[in-house]
Amino acid sequence: MKDPAEKLIPFPMAGRALYHAEDERALCVVARQIAAARKRKGISMKELQRQLKLRGVEVGYASIVRWEAGETVPNAYQLLAICNALEIPDAYSYFMNGAAELNEEGLRKLAAYREDLIASGRYAPVPPSKPKRAVTYVEMPVSTLGASAGTGEFLDSENIVMMRFPESGVPAGADFAVRVVGDSMEPIYQNNQLVWVHICNTLNPGDVGIFVLDGEGYIKAYDEREPDADASEDYLDSDGVMHRQVVLQSYNPKYEPRIVRPSSGFKICGRVLN
Repeated sequence: MKDPAEKLIPFPMAGRALYHAEDERALCVVARQIAAARKRKGISMKELQRQLKLRGVEVGYASIVRWEAGETVPNAYQLLAICNALEIPDAYSYFMNGAAELNEEGLRKLAAYREDLIASGRYAPVPPSKPKRAVTYVEMPVSTLGASAGTGEFLDSENIVMMRFPESGVPAGADFAVRVVGDSMEPIYQNNQLVWVHICNTLNPGDVGIFVLDGEGYIKAYDEREPDADASEDYLDSDGVMHRQVVLQSYNPKYEPRIVRPSSGFKICGRVLN
């Protein structure tokens, strides 16, 4: 069954109010619609990059990541190539952020009512007592490899893009960000959600971390337990000390825990902060 979040969003055109670009940018409309169309077509960002190259648009993988994150937007020719590659027949309608609108008569009455309110002088906005503080932005590394996908080399230079974020939205101690891939950590962490990570190599039971297990990257809850009796010898070291078994837990009950064996290639990349 298809995820409802991946459905294309129809935008009716009749009786639309005035388009406002800054409002659309704030809502990341172009970013959301590109991502929705790509997922509906069932292709990866890498495949979209290849399809765009066939249409005369040569962009890096990081550019597509930024488009879908809402950090940047494609230019007019790039957007037309995207529409052709993703089979979007009416770009104007598709990228307009519309909801159910009033008809022409309704819009006329709304405008008249607005003029009456302004003329009364009782509904004018109250000036703020203090000037608004300017938003401070910081540049942070973001892995182009998602957790639960790829090789787990999250901080390899080839897999990092620098992106700007409001400073207030970056948790203290965050070293980099990575996107969640899949639904194994729902309902707390959603597919395509950006999570902030503090780099460390130890965790406490219950912490959510980013891991590499046998070459694959994961976001899971960290846990430890006594090893099963039939596997206990594997956890006994040469000094006769029995080590605890590491278990990576999913929040979604349909996924089984992942057991970290002594023979496994295992690395803790960091602790998730949000």
